[in-house]
Amino acid sequence: MCFLTHAQNDTVKTKNNEQVEDMINQNIELLSEQLQSEEGDLSSLTDVWNYYKKNPLNLNRAKKEELQELQLLNDIQVNNLLKHREKNGFMISIYELQSIEDFDLVTIKKILPFVYVSDNFNSAFFSVKEMFKDGKHEVVMRYQRIVEKQSGYNFPDSIKLKKPNSYYLGDPNRVFARYRFQYNNNVSFALSGEKDAGEQFFRGTQKQGFDFYSGHIAVKNIRFIKTLVVGDYQATFGQGLTIWQGFAFGKSSSPMNVKRFGYGIKPYYSFDENRFFRGVAATVRYKAFEFTGMASHKNIDANAIATDTLNNGEIDVVGISSLEAGGMHNTNSLIADKRAIKQTVFGGNAAFNNRSLHVGITAQSTHLSAELIKLSTIYNQYDYRGKANFVGGIDYNYVFKNVNLFGEYAGSSSTGKAFCQGVIVALDPKLTFTAHYRNFDRNFQNLFGNAISENTLPQNEKSIYIGMEAKLFRNLTFSVYLDQYKFSWIKAGVSAPSNGRDIFAQLNYAPNKKMDMYIRFRHRTKFENNSTDNVYEYIVPYIQTNYRYNVSAQLTPELKFKSRIEYTHVEKLNDPGDNGVALIQDLIYKKLKFPFSFTLRYAVFDTKSYDSRVYAFENDVLYSYSVPALYYKGQRAYFLVNWDITRKFEIWIRLARTIYDNQTVISAGSLNEINANHKTEVKLQARFKF
Repeated sequence: MCFLTHAQNDTVKTKNNEQVEDMINQNIELLSEQLQSEEGDLSSLTDVWNYYKKNPLNLNRAKKEELQELQLLNDIQVNNLLKHREKNGFMISIYELQSIEDFDLVTIKKILPFVYVSDNFNSAFFSVKEMFKDGKHEVVMRYQRIVEKQSGYNFPDSIKLKKPNSYYLGDPNRVFARYRFQYNNNVSFALSGEKDAGEQFFRGTQKQGFDFYSGHIAVKNIRFIKTLVVGDYQATFGQGLTIWQGFAFGKSSSPMNVKRFGYGIKPYYSFDENRFFRGVAATVRYKAFEFTGMASHKNIDANAIATDTLNNGEIDVVGISSLEAGGMHNTNSLIADKRAIKQTVFGGNAAFNNRSLHVGITAQSTHLSAELIKLSTIYNQYDYRGKANFVGGIDYNYVFKNVNLFGEYAGSSSTGKAFCQGVIVALDPKLTFTAHYRNFDRNFQNLFGNAISENTLPQNEKSIYIGMEAKLFRNLTFSVYLDQYKFSWIKAGVSAPSNGRDIFAQLNYAPNKKMDMYIRFRHRTKFENNSTDNVYEYIVPYIQTNYRYNVSAQLTPELKFKSRIEYTHVEKLNDPGDNGVALIQDLIYKKLKFPFSFTLRYAVFDTKSYDSRVYAFENDVLYSYSVPALYYKGQRAYFLVNWDITRKFEIWIRLARTIYDNQTVISAGSLNEINANHKTEVKLQARFKF
């Protein structure tokens, strides 16, 4: 007798996919808070998940670095999976993972959208003919702008002559376009261009079109070549003390994220104009060894303070006061800084890898075509100066049973040292502890460092971090961390050695498949300058406390709602307190095989000042992220529609507006000043696949 049954795999995968995306969104929110950036290009952080959603990883064939790349399994789980595969052979079902030590159903559901199990392996043979036949092409075009008139546009010529830096050179449109070709995980080619708001386009100083162009050709996993990139790329090794070009999740809603996963060389797809190298880089394998070499040469923005006239009449910059990282070239002063000097970087890495142990040695040498001459102050006297710098380091990662040890030690040519050491212990599949110690000298100098830190660069900091993640019951997870740090030398805005504390706790509860919620508490203490008597400057505590309740429920198979309430309290010396509150409601409509999906948000907020602002992650068009800071008193709403016109062509339309109840002018005194109490942004994006 035969019966017709209906599987639920698509529904389960969709639900698990949403849970993973929610975790990623929380981490992006926390990173935006740390960077104090509302629209940073964080798309490189999610490239891996976007790829593996379309091309799931076969767990019977997956390599160690591919499993690590997911960032959803810790190294103890990865090691146990590889041992299980060696001992028992290929898995038959994805749920066989439950028999592996340190795997539980929650972990399995978390990785389910990105993996599968099969004993039918694709051929490892690479064919150029197959590449052109089966390769996937993608074209993405994006347009966005602020609708209201801003003071930096449409200036009369009479004022332009008197105030050459009081206006934008171009129009308020922001345009982005990218073509990408990809064949499996073996070959990729990309070319992209971007024009920021206020920059010229095919006229004036930008007769070549876009202000910024980026591109690469890359091959991966072909014979002994692990990675080869010609063009733009990023390099991430160890724990970020020696080379880490780009963003990375740090202290987040998952305490285990305190450990960095250095992927080595990877192609660059984003439009951030600074966090990448340009040149050639390659990693080759020989048995358990990997060797990487990289070279980069590009023009970068800098503020010139000394120039020299060459024999041919050209101006040569010989001295700069700072390196500019904004990437904007929309005023005359910023155009003067545009690609003012050349930056050359050579680097390399040698690593030994097996299932349980990784040891790597990394070095990089940087040379600027002009000398960096900073205005000397007490707090910055240990910062990088000159034309050349060298940084070298050694990192390791070791897994023994249920313990994962990792760390990195680095030194710069200034004789400064930096060190970090961490441990993750899985006492039980439901209980994991982590601890992390960092010690960065005040004279450690590295322009390309990005380690776990309170500072932008790994410098002038000591800290001990302790975290825990516990699955208390089947549907209840508790995560907590404490980061106690100290700055042994003074900083900008803090004119004495100081310390700080960051306490984070979050309780996640998913009573059923249709609902999940979390409660969050975060308490941060640091110091800042105070000079109320206008005579003596001294430091005082700055305390910020956040409370959040977030709930998400699937009302019907097509309709989902999310609600959030967040309260912020800020304390300063001689200040009665600064409070802020935000109420946020989302409605999301997605129907299987229906070409439209909709997202609607309405939020109200009331904060005393910018200090008590609330960051709120917003759904955006594909490959774009928006995390606006809500402050003062007002309302914010946005509407996002995604229309799959055909299987190969889709568009997004996003309209967002903020209305302030207690402000009549927005961004007063700046070129972005709007003489109204509202600000509206429109964003359009199209993607064509073939």
